[in-house]
Amino acid sequence: MTDRVVSPVVPPTVHGSRQAGAANPRRALPVAQLASPGGPSPICGMAAIDCNGRLSDATVIPSLGWVAGTRLDIRVSGGLVLLTADPQAVFRVTRPGQVRLPATVRHWCGLVPGTRVLLVADAERLVVHPPAALHAMITAFHTAVLGGEAA
Repeated sequence: MTDRVVSPVVPPTVHGSRQAGAANPRRALPVAQLASPGGPSPICGMAAIDCNGRLSDATVIPSLGWVAGTRLDIRVSGGLVLLTADPQAVFRVTRPGQVRLPATVRHWCGLVPGTRVLLVADAERLVVHPPAALHAMITAFHTAVLGGEAA
């Protein structure tokens, strides 16, 4: 048996978006624009309450355009904490990406240091979902979807 060397096959060189000798440059295929069913998607994240009642997040809170000193209206509604920018409000963004929840709000919602919460930013507000509110929503959703079966 004799060894034969097979020379490699090398494709022709492509320069940019045109092949050598090609008359027309390649064009991108058209892509359909998909409409979001309910407007822009909310931005979500998780954060833990620190010992001073602060929440820090580098993505969700800054997505609202809030900078240090932005005044915030903070309310509790249906077990959720709602934060909205309001030039007449008393509370403020302490640092970029950081807000402090007042003690009364933390007590009403059972938030203690170390409690992890779901943060949801829509176009105009930040909604803080405490564990009790998440539990109620998940239980109701599972009941509706699973027909009352335990998850």
